[in-house]
Amino acid sequence: MATTFFKEKKCLLTGAASGIGKATAIELAIHGAILFLTDINDSGLQETVDFIKSNNGKVGAYKAFDIAKFEQVKFFAEELHAQHGAMDVVMNIAGISAWGAVDKMPHEEWNNIIDINLKGPIHIIESFVPAMMQQQKGHIVNVSSAAGLFGLPWHGAYSASKYGLRGLTDVLRNDLKRHNIRVHLVCPGAVDTGLVHTIKISGITISDAEMQQLKSRFQKHAISPKHAAQKILKGIERNNYLIFTSLDIRFGYWTKQKFTFLYEFVMQKMNDYFQNTLTGK
Repeated sequence: MATTFFKEKKCLLTGAASGIGKATAIELAIHGAILFLTDINDSGLQETVDFIKSNNGKVGAYKAFDIAKFEQVKFFAEELHAQHGAMDVVMNIAGISAWGAVDKMPHEEWNNIIDINLKGPIHIIESFVPAMMQQQKGHIVNVSSAAGLFGLPWHGAYSASKYGLRGLTDVLRNDLKRHNIRVHLVCPGAVDTGLVHTIKISGITISDAEMQQLKSRFQKHAISPKHAAQKILKGIERNNYLIFTSLDIRFGYWTKQKFTFLYEFVMQKMNDYFQNTLTGK
């Protein structure tokens, strides 16, 4: 059942062409929000916009560009502010993923992950938050990951970006409170998005059957993007700082805080499993 919390609120979303970003945009449209959408995938973004409009949703503006390019983000922000004023909700959802041991991950892959997952949200924050500070209200929503909470095996580059976003969000939480801007950190676990089907592991060659087995195990406990989107919106409405989309990540985070030895044991066992299963060593 839709509430009125988001009705007529101007909501900016990155990553709106697929996955959690697309699902969140659709859910916000159901709640009566005015959407401002972006993604690097032009055709996917257009599909999202067309779907929302065909269901009587409101799209104030949309544009395909690379959030890793600061000038492109800045130009879009200037366009929106001139025509629509400050945003009410800014959601950093866009992201990419790749696995690999630190000695196998190409330098270009490190750069790409950091540019999109960390610098991209920074560019959005630089460009949109000052106007929100002037209007003295709003919500900032940064989507991190379970890899922003736990030291998962072979997630060095990805965790660097997601822990970085988590740290930035923690700072903003206090810095922006005096401006009546609420800040939220989303930490999804397994979500069955397009990233599941395009994941790559640097430096490892495994058979299609082995990769399919890994994907199947992931998808068995993964939630749908729609379910994740609904959890995110509910968390914003309740003014939760930490927003979990699944109970396993909430429990894991609690366990890490209360039982460090157990957390370290599980992480080492997971690491051993990855090493033995995927490399045979």
